[in-house]
Amino acid sequence: MTLATLEEVLQPALKHGYAVGGLVCLGWEDMRAYVAAAEAENAPVILQAGPGCRAHTPLPVLGAMFRNLAENASVPVVAHLDHGYTFDECREAIDSGFSSVMFDGSRKSISENIDMTAQIVEIAKAAGVSVEGEIGFVGYSEGESSAGTLPEEAARFAAESGVDAMAVSIGNVHLQQEKAAELDIVALRAIEAVTSVPLVIHGGSGVPVETRSFLAKESKVCKFNIGTELRMAFGLALRTAVNQDPNRFDRVTILKETENPVQLAAQQVIRAFGAPVQR
Repeated sequence: MTLATLEEVLQPALKHGYAVGGLVCLGWEDMRAYVAAAEAENAPVILQAGPGCRAHTPLPVLGAMFRNLAENASVPVVAHLDHGYTFDECREAIDSGFSSVMFDGSRKSISENIDMTAQIVEIAKAAGVSVEGEIGFVGYSEGESSAGTLPEEAARFAAESGVDAMAVSIGNVHLQQEKAAELDIVALRAIEAVTSVPLVIHGGSGVPVETRSFLAKESKVCKFNIGTELRMAFGLALRTAVNQDPNRFDRVTILKETENPVQLAAQQVIRAFGAPVQR
């Protein structure tokens, strides 16, 4: 069994100068492709169930799917709740076998964000589960605008919440299709100066690959969330499979043809983060 917590995969990354991919899952085919990609690259992987995934599939089912993949994998696999918005949602994920949860209190005041995150850290730690939090607000492409992370608030959040990883807003944006994000490295260095907690970049699909590789090696950014880029690879593979034979209707046959293209796309993502499991 290679189910791992977020802390177990991020602390070695922090120490040795690489990052781990938090790959956003929507179904069995992409989950399986992501684990195959991680095995091919001999690297850990974080399988993430975000709000869209949870709206389609219940948390207990997702927990079982993630754990099944982890138990049969040759590399560490983290079962991670992405953007949990309530205490009850995070608790359900913990009860469903997730090894890591992200509580998103980024729309709340800093005091409320810290208080609620700390409550989730308390129940998570008792269950041997890691916690990621967010300070500042990472906006959405063609949606809500970002609010940058302030170093003094990051220091307070890290110290008082007890999180194992901290998502920051430094120019990264969710759901960005073009790799056009210009990250504020000066702001990142100021945050790094006041905390030792591994940092997380949400909206990683919008970050140029060269920047991802640089930060993985030369900063405390140890986790990049990648969703849009891989969903685009899935969509292209699905359209190709359907168009090859418009008369086909068996979903298993069609969806199976998405796995190899998505695996190859995920391997490229993982490879850019820098380091295999064995160092």
